[in-house]
Amino acid sequence: MIRLLIAAESAVVRAGLESLAASSPGVELVGAYPDLSAVDDLRPDVVLAATAADQVPTPRDGPGPSYVLLAGDTPPPWTLDALRTGVRAILRRDASASAILAAVEAAAAGLATIDPQDLETLLPVHGPVAASTGNPSLTPRELEVLVLMAEGAANKAIAWKLAISEHTVKFHVASVLAKLNASTRTEAVAIGIRRGLVML
Repeated sequence: MIRLLIAAESAVVRAGLESLAASSPGVELVGAYPDLSAVDDLRPDVVLAATAADQVPTPRDGPGPSYVLLAGDTPPPWTLDALRTGVRAILRRDASASAILAAVEAAAAGLATIDPQDLETLLPVHGPVAASTGNPSLTPRELEVLVLMAEGAANKAIAWKLAISEHTVKFHVASVLAKLNASTRTEAVAIGIRRGLVML
């Protein structure tokens, strides 16, 4: 059971997140507040916060909760700093209920989640992504396909999200597998994670 604390300045947003938490059998809501003042007293596993970025506390000695932050257009430099200081997920405020719950579960497991739209701005290089072992680089479109593969999206869903044909998706998937020297989609995703091409 994941002990979840909700922090949101807006009462409406807070109520919506409470309802979302109540819909998940694996989540125990320990409290919902307009700020993060109760974090130390309630000791949650995960804090789901729809608050200003500067309210997220810096890490202290010893274990603390993982933070799932619902943010607006977060500047990439702040995003990187946040990931280094206990924030485990940064989602847009219009993220779907399933995406928020998945991020909470991932944070509880110690994993990081980044909105795919923000991933390119966080990569150390721009344009085609160079593979660390000398394999041919992935194109920006192939990187998008790899990220969606990591989310578990089937070819049809990838085609819909990227507004391309399923045939084109199959071509990109085959190219990704070949360039990463992977025999399966799962192996390609694992290689992508190891190389920093995908963050979960």
